[in-house]
Amino acid sequence: MLVHGDTTTSFAAALASFYQGIPVGHVEAGLRTGNLAAPWPEEFNRRSVDLTADLLWAPTPSAAANLRKEGAKSDRIILSGNTVIDALCIAKDMIEGDAALRDRIWQRLPRVDSRRRLILVTGHRRESFKSGLANVCRALRRLAERSDVEIIWPLHPNPQVRVTVERELRPADNVHLIAPIDYLGFVALMMRSHLIISDSGGIQEEAPTLLKPVLVTRDETERPEAVAAGTAVLVGTSAKRIHATATHLLDDASAYARMAGLPNPFGDGRAAVRIVDSLIARYGGKTS
Repeated sequence: MLVHGDTTTSFAAALASFYQGIPVGHVEAGLRTGNLAAPWPEEFNRRSVDLTADLLWAPTPSAAANLRKEGAKSDRIILSGNTVIDALCIAKDMIEGDAALRDRIWQRLPRVDSRRRLILVTGHRRESFKSGLANVCRALRRLAERSDVEIIWPLHPNPQVRVTVERELRPADNVHLIAPIDYLGFVALMMRSHLIISDSGGIQEEAPTLLKPVLVTRDETERPEAVAAGTAVLVGTSAKRIHATATHLLDDASAYARMAGLPNPFGDGRAAVRIVDSLIARYGGKTS
């Protein structure tokens, strides 16, 4: 049984397989914040899955080191890179290579003024529901006062997210609050964006491949490689800090170029190949 990431579905599938004596392989193993409450419940889920797993595909050396610190044997740990980069590269190639597909995608998205720089925003973490999300919206309200930016926020379907954002951040000619979109549409938005503000873990991994700086609206991240590499900045949910950091990158071209030009620490788009190779090496013909 292969499970991916840190969702409750992955945890439940891994636990059921463990009870049935079915070997478990965990894709994206070893990510840690060290805080069970942040992100919640994902930190608990991924730690629990790693306890049950026979094979642990760590996306980075730091993730592999986390697993070894927790007692996982080295022969169970495979450094693979992250499969999200594989998916991103496939989607990017599809969009760049198919003009008709690009047209269909943008017909479903708001018209973006080409003279303005696009700020793409997402937010959904439970730990931000009380005040953090409202603070992000206040920072965006100030950024929207600029005439040279446009903001798009595909809203998470969780009603607590929608209620807060729709209360705190009114749509305007340069602020678009839109329904959730499919993966190709979101990749197209990332490709078009100038800057991304998000609490998503996956975006911290994807954005460097597209040369897009990320402001992470969290106090802790299980992807410290992005912060260490300089491709992401932890800004928390302080409206003042979010606004100041975004303004710095918008106004200082050299600072933006330094951040946008750094290599992606999360993989090269060949994680799936390494995972399949390790499965065949471990189980041979039984993988089919």
